[in-house]
Amino acid sequence: MKSNIIDDTLEGQVAAVRGFSRFYTRKLGIIEPKLLDSPFTLQEARIIYEIAHHDGCTATDLVRELDLDAGFVSRTLQALQRRQIVTRKPSKTDKRVNEVTLTAKGRTAAADLDRRSRDDVAALLKQMDGSRRAAVVRAMSTIKQSLEPVAQKPTGFLLRSHRPGDIGWVISRHGAAYAQEYGWDISFEALVAEICAQFLKSYDPAHEHCWIAEVDGEPVGSIFLVKGTDEVAKLRLLLVDEKARGLGVGRALVEQCIRFAREKNYTQITLWTQSILVAARDIYQRAGFRRVKEEKHHSFGVDLVGETWEMEL
Repeated sequence: MKSNIIDDTLEGQVAAVRGFSRFYTRKLGIIEPKLLDSPFTLQEARIIYEIAHHDGCTATDLVRELDLDAGFVSRTLQALQRRQIVTRKPSKTDKRVNEVTLTAKGRTAAADLDRRSRDDVAALLKQMDGSRRAAVVRAMSTIKQSLEPVAQKPTGFLLRSHRPGDIGWVISRHGAAYAQEYGWDISFEALVAEICAQFLKSYDPAHEHCWIAEVDGEPVGSIFLVKGTDEVAKLRLLLVDEKARGLGVGRALVEQCIRFAREKNYTQITLWTQSILVAARDIYQRAGFRRVKEEKHHSFGVDLVGETWEMEL
């Protein structure tokens, strides 16, 4: 009997939320063919807003931020480009990626949409006295915070040695992260798998090590130091998961490698990276590595500039 009461209560709450959603979208004119009596649909206006408020915006950013279908975003951007609202140009940091910016006409349209939205909401709020307006705003804040709690950025992390299952995570996260962020194909994941397999097969704990960074028991980063020769160690597979960036995880992983290499009497650490991996290169440079070689190559389905960095111990 108790279960039925709970189900009936939930059913009523579902109906109330759906009813409020219909009321709110109608009140703001969101369901009209054109938003705010403008030349743009709701989704076009959302895309224009995001571009206006984000420097270096890409189509991938729009898909992620607005939770829209990639094909729909691509078609909408093409339509807005034909209307001279947006333009696309290669990114300064990665020439394979196009950044989307507003044209002068697009900036005017964004400002007009913003003005229309402010005016419409102001007109709604002016119908109420001050105390009721405050109550409405508080209620909206409660809804937002309840449905989408603010994610708390972790404040600390732990570095530990690898254990069973970690190497599989390293392979999986490298493959997924580099495909998503840089468009690298599955051959990169295959290379990571080969490096990891070789590490496990010939693991020499007296001269080699893998460290995993974790937050609340969840892996968020990795790095390997492997033996090249008796004097030279290789730093490999530095990775920091997106959710842990900004915590100093990458710097801590590299510093751990350097300390270990010195303890094991290596005289040099070498590594191979790519010019587009700006954050990693900055960590290496700050740690004392210097770039000694660069070479253009085509790997992982893209054109790259490979770099060799070294550090004397």
